[in-house]
Amino acid sequence: MTVITVALGDRSYPIVIEAGVLDRAADHLAPLARGRTLAIVTDENVRGHAERLQAVLAAADVRSETIVLPPGEQTKSWTQLAALCDRLLDLGIERGDHVIALGGGVIGDLVGFACAILKRGCRFVQIPTSLLAQVDSSVGGKTAINTRAGKNLIGAFHQPSLVLIDPALLDTLPAREVRAGYAEVVKYGLIDDPAFFDWCEAHGAALIAGDPAARDQAIAHAVAAKARIVAADEHETNGTRALLNLGHTFGHALEAEAGFSQALLHGEAVAAGCALAFAFSAEQGIAPAADAARVAAHLRAIGLPDGLAAAGIGASGATLVDHMRHDKKMAAGTLPFLLARGIGRTYLDRTVDLDTVAAFLDRQAR
Repeated sequence: MTVITVALGDRSYPIVIEAGVLDRAADHLAPLARGRTLAIVTDENVRGHAERLQAVLAAADVRSETIVLPPGEQTKSWTQLAALCDRLLDLGIERGDHVIALGGGVIGDLVGFACAILKRGCRFVQIPTSLLAQVDSSVGGKTAINTRAGKNLIGAFHQPSLVLIDPALLDTLPAREVRAGYAEVVKYGLIDDPAFFDWCEAHGAALIAGDPAARDQAIAHAVAAKARIVAADEHETNGTRALLNLGHTFGHALEAEAGFSQALLHGEAVAAGCALAFAFSAEQGIAPAADAARVAAHLRAIGLPDGLAAAGIGASGATLVDHMRHDKKMAAGTLPFLLARGIGRTYLDRTVDLDTVAAFLDRQAR
């Protein structure tokens, strides 16, 4: 067992990483239940994990009810948020109760936001079932839904009380979802840890193939890195946490163009976005061209998109930049970009001209 703490004063919480922890979840959840019924929110794809958890809780005399939602990014919507809140209210959820978010990033984001607003804030627990959620979205308290204007534009910072990460749950994850989650693993090396990027080049293929040692090491490293960054800048006010958005400004535009559909998974968009951020940095003379080529080559080797064509995006640069204009990070008409001076040397640039970005994207599409 590895336990990592997100240090936020009286709102600090533990992240427990242990193979098989789902089958021992009652040890962690029974004290939070306080003798009341726990609501478990999941989706159709991982309903079986929810049934396992219910059985584990029942054996410990902990009552639970399961709410099953449709899978996919489109579940992060006003419609599903309203339905979930109504269902939780029907169950009599109180402000001191804990709701269990059992699923990937979509479930974690939606449940976290519902708990942020339900009765002006109730508690929740993250039990992430995808690699992407285990290494990124389950940690840090960012919750949100999507709108027609863009991704994650309606949301709140709302920290969980506990995160339980069971790497063994990834044994049943489709290969495409594992690769998509890997984009959020390698991101940590690209941000500020070139030695970890070296590790990814050496062990990433084994991780994708399901090697337990590589998988466990990557999860623990990524979670520790994110916990450190969140503790330093919980609400993304001093620029530290913004580094975690590497690849996301480009990536969210690609997702919007793909209609937030299964045609392009979030992690796939982030991978393409990271490659584009490095390519743009290289074209502007900021990063060595060799580093941009190395990043793209690694993503291709893993089976992730390394640009627009590989992501299946044929839109013009102007169209993609229009998507970016709806980014929640826009301030006074300026959109900050995560660029890089090299692998492990990411920085926030608030001077990027969007017309320059559009022209760059047009060249990338050729």
